[in-house]
Amino acid sequence: MSNKQAGLARKNLDKRLSPLRADRIVTPSRGWTKAIREALGMTTRQLAERMGVAPSRVTTIEKAEATGAITLKTLRETAEALDCQFVYAFVPTKALDDILYDQAERKVRNELAHLNHTMRLENQAVNVEDLEGQKRRIVADYLAHFSRKLWDEE
Repeated sequence: MSNKQAGLARKNLDKRLSPLRADRIVTPSRGWTKAIREALGMTTRQLAERMGVAPSRVTTIEKAEATGAITLKTLRETAEALDCQFVYAFVPTKALDDILYDQAERKVRNELAHLNHTMRLENQAVNVEDLEGQKRRIVADYLAHFSRKLWDEE
């Protein structure tokens, strides 16, 4: 994927996800299955009938969801039986461009800190303004070329 295509993909994804980021959806402590089922006044037996499973399976599903040990397939099937739409998404905590910029800045800061330390040991320290200017240039370069190295560990 080219840098331009990746940028357009980021913008499109951000546009679609920003309403979710703004609303901060909080999962009920006992899980969505139990919360929706109880809000509808539906018993575990009634949900089990709609799903074509034993009532004990609904109890197992609710417990598995509450502990995070449930499959996406089961959640999808359960949502359907509750006349709900199952939605699965990763919602970035901030704009994807901001995440990318922060990572580039963090990476460059680490690279320059190591370089500056070495230069100080050799009595060739760079002044703060030059270091900041260099940091901005390298960050811009990482972002312009969308380098895969951006996410490599040090």
